Amino acid sequence: MASIFSKIVAGEIPCYKVDETDDFLAFLDINPLVKGHTLVIPKREIDYIFDMEDKELAAFQLYAKRVAAAIRKTFPCRKVGQAVIGLEVPHAHIHLIPIQQESDMIFSNKKLQLSGDEMMAIAQAIHNNM
Repeated sequence: MASIFSKIVAGEIPCYKVDETDDFLAFLDINPLVKGHTLVIPKREIDYIFDMEDKELAAFQLYAKRVAAAIRKTFPCRKVGQAVIGLEVPHAHIHLIPIQQESDMIFSNKKLQLSGDEMMAIAQAIHNNM
């Protein structure tokens, strides 16, 4: 059975797309910790990030770096934090989160409730800075 992220890649489930290449996709987390919280995934379905081939993993990180730079331009922050947990969805993914302090990346924090229009505007703003 395809993961929810594979269904997003296939266009079966909508997302707030930030950017995509032939191999990777970046879209907003629908339960963001802060504005700009973005997920980066390989389009190829693979559960565990460290099962990726070295060349693919390197390309994945380089893509995430480009997305993080765009997030930082869009949301001035001290840094863009990166988290790889991998238990919530069986598809490798990186969380990119604009942070001012470490506590901005505590996943048990209350999630933001943003309107669809605001999510679309955030995705477009990050995309414009790619």
